[in-house]
Amino acid sequence: MGTAFDLSEGVKTASAKPMKTSKGKTQERKQTSQKPQNSPKNPVKSERRGKSAAETKGEKVVKTVKNHTKKQKPVKVLFLGGVGEIGKNMTAFEYGNDIIILDAGLTFPNSEDMPGVDSVVPDITYLAQNKDKVRAVLLTHGHEDHIGGVPYLMKELNPDTPIYGTKLTLMLTDNKLQEHRISNTVQRVVQSGDRIKLGSFEVEFINVNHSISGACALAIRTPNGLIYHSGDFKIDLTPVAGEPIDFKRIAELGKEGVLLYMSESTNIERPGYTMSETVVGTTLDHLFSENMTRRLIIATFASNVHRLQQIIDLAVKYRRKVALSGRSMFKVVDAAVKIGELKIPEGVLIDIEKCKNLFDGELLIVSTGSQGEPMSALTRMAMGEFNKVTIGENDTIIISANPIPGNEKMIYRVINNLYKKGAHVVYESLEKIHVSGHACQEEHKILHSLLKPKFFIPVHGEYRHLKRHAQLAQSLGMLEQNILITDIGNCVELTENSIKFGENIQAGTRLIDGAGVEDYGTSEVMKDRLKMSADGVYTVALAVSGNYVVSEPIVEAHGCVFTGEDMEKELRTVVQRAIEGYDYEKGNKAEIQLVIRKSLKNYFYKKTKQAPLIVVSVVEV
Repeated sequence: MGTAFDLSEGVKTASAKPMKTSKGKTQERKQTSQKPQNSPKNPVKSERRGKSAAETKGEKVVKTVKNHTKKQKPVKVLFLGGVGEIGKNMTAFEYGNDIIILDAGLTFPNSEDMPGVDSVVPDITYLAQNKDKVRAVLLTHGHEDHIGGVPYLMKELNPDTPIYGTKLTLMLTDNKLQEHRISNTVQRVVQSGDRIKLGSFEVEFINVNHSISGACALAIRTPNGLIYHSGDFKIDLTPVAGEPIDFKRIAELGKEGVLLYMSESTNIERPGYTMSETVVGTTLDHLFSENMTRRLIIATFASNVHRLQQIIDLAVKYRRKVALSGRSMFKVVDAAVKIGELKIPEGVLIDIEKCKNLFDGELLIVSTGSQGEPMSALTRMAMGEFNKVTIGENDTIIISANPIPGNEKMIYRVINNLYKKGAHVVYESLEKIHVSGHACQEEHKILHSLLKPKFFIPVHGEYRHLKRHAQLAQSLGMLEQNILITDIGNCVELTENSIKFGENIQAGTRLIDGAGVEDYGTSEVMKDRLKMSADGVYTVALAVSGNYVVSEPIVEAHGCVFTGEDMEKELRTVVQRAIEGYDYEKGNKAEIQLVIRKSLKNYFYKKTKQAPLIVVSVVEV
């Protein structure tokens, strides 16, 4: 069965029955944005005073009274990632027998405490157990921290569960699914303004600005009220492509009444406003003009299509050929060109193999590696391990990105290595060659003021970010009891008049190693890896026959500080003492291993204050 993936111009038809035409949509919004007037003509308002206007006319209002006396079922907001951390964003909304999933991201591991791990995705046990309730997966945009976990999610959901997103978002997601050989998914393209019905939920996609095209916020209508989720956003009134954030629609939603606002918090510590992407274009232009005779290499996020377009346009202006380097760069450029998000004149792109045929001033290399990733093209260039490009003194290298928290050491290591090879390096602290895709404090204030939510939950950030965002909301007049700071595994229960924590769900992390094998973060595998990386490993081999040890123990050390013949002799003595007098007839192989391991553990602690991994093999002959 092939992937149902429509990228045609008939987007509205492909997007799960869009609600209305543009004209009809405007009319519908006017209806929903009207608030009940505080007058006797309104049955609900009048009822509080005594008799309603309907009762005065002799009409029955049994339905109104029944709705107010019936106990309300809460909407559950389930946090599976993206709170208390940067990355692997994932939230689910549940009402009765319906669940919708918002984003499925990943994050990259800290190599110090996750050796051998390539990526980290959310633990989706709860969703897998309730997969028959899942109505859809909704993607806000195409960054790794929002779509990187989709393949692992879809492996455990029903194959007919639809995935919704804008053109570029789904194109990038489909690339990831194909890498995992998942081809039987249902993908439905949407655009800003589309509204889709998903069981008890109705979801509207709202245009916002971010560092990737096709980013959307979501207005989620539930039986208890409207939830507005910001996705990742900033306010850019002069975007290099696309439309500015849809303030008009956001203001209309605020008038309609927002029950819960969930907003990203990545840049909440930064005052003021985020700079426009046009600033980067101006900086890049003067860097091109100042390096007319030098070879240019620009490292940037492959997903930032708007910046790639600016770079391509400048290459054309200054008559440079463009060579791409890096697997993700090729994939994103190919996807963006196919759907018309990126326009490259014919003859501008060349194969990187042909770089040697051009003068330095005629060439621009656009590369991955802006975060210092170990296997990226730029890192390999800096290490002298990239056979297609050799860095020299006539190279100007522009790193057009900010360090993601935790990546600083890797990036500066790359910069140092580039300098050692004689290159001139331009990075964020020297020039305005990167702007964030996330809102700063003043932008957040604008959104809070437009939406006027009853309740608020800050998301997408470490605890300090969430706390600062909660404080900002309070400074704008929101009551402290109407704000919740959540953690992974929390379930928040939401009614028309209340917000509170419910019973936690199983959540956490799944670790993906180089072979694509999933593993839980609390497993013995990770504990053993950490032990080996810190204190090394000792192996003990022992042969027994019946009630007797028939060979001297063999002890070997790997990655340990304390080694040598004297140490190994001492260890053999410890093992021999541990097994002296041991009754093999009453015991078994596992018990012998335990006795030896315990004796060695006590020895190492007293001798070295370390706890290496100890592997004991007992062979019966």
